[in-house]
Amino acid sequence: MLTRNEILMVRSLADKSGREEHGMFVVEGGKMVGELLNSQLDVYRLFVTSRSGVKHPAAELVSEKEMERMSRLKTPSDTLAVARIPRRETVSHKGLVLALDKVQDPGNLGTIIRIADWFGVRCILASHDTVDCFNPKVVQATMGALYRVNVVYGELPEMLTDMKQAGKRVYGTMLEGGHDMYAGELDNEGVLVMGSEGKGISAEVAALLDERLFIPPFPQAGSGSESLNVAVATAVAVAEFRRRLHR
Repeated sequence: MLTRNEILMVRSLADKSGREEHGMFVVEGGKMVGELLNSQLDVYRLFVTSRSGVKHPAAELVSEKEMERMSRLKTPSDTLAVARIPRRETVSHKGLVLALDKVQDPGNLGTIIRIADWFGVRCILASHDTVDCFNPKVVQATMGALYRVNVVYGELPEMLTDMKQAGKRVYGTMLEGGHDMYAGELDNEGVLVMGSEGKGISAEVAALLDERLFIPPFPQAGSGSESLNVAVATAVAVAEFRRRLHR
C-alpha cells in the first residue's frame, strides 16, 4: 500500500514547481510507459493495476483507488511511471533545427515535438517562457516523441545568435511581410522559428531572422481563416523543408 506522502509526491509532479523540486515527471498509459521503458530515460518508479498489460520486474502493483489518486487524467490509466528529467543542455547544430518563441499551449507543444520526431528534427530550441515540455499534457500529446527529441530551454535570441555564428540560416514564419514559402530556396541545415499562438514571433527574435516565410492560403485571393494553428503551421513548414530533399 502506498503512503499518503508517496501519492502526494506523484501528484505534485503535475506542477512545474513540483517537477523542479523532485527532478521528475509523470508518464501515464500503457503505450507511453512501454516506450519510456524502451528509451534511455531513467525510470524511478513504475505503478500498475491488475488490469495493466505492462510486465516489468520493477512494476509495483497498486489498487485502482491508489491509481486514481495519483492520476491527473479524467479516466485514470492502469499504468503510471515516474521518470527522472534528463539533463538536456547540449544544442545540436546538425540538420534542421526548430525554435519556439513563447508557445504556450501544452497540446501545441506536444504536437510540435511529435511532428519534429516524425520529420527527423532532433533538436528544438525553446524560449524560457515556452510551456514546460515535461508538463503532463505535453508529455501525453507527444505520444513518446519526447524521449527522442532534445528540447533545450534558454534565452532564444542568444541561442539563435549562436546558430547564426555557426553558419546556420534562420527562418521564421510570419503572417505579414514574409516571402511565399513555396517559391524560394530553403536550407535543410537551417533553423525554423515558430511564434506564439497569439502574438507570433517577438520583435527581438524577428530581428535575427535571415528570411521571413509566409504559408499562402488557397486560393490566395482570400481565405476564411485568419491564420493557422502553430502546430499545423509547423507541420506544413517542416514538410516543405523536407520535401526539398527529394527533388
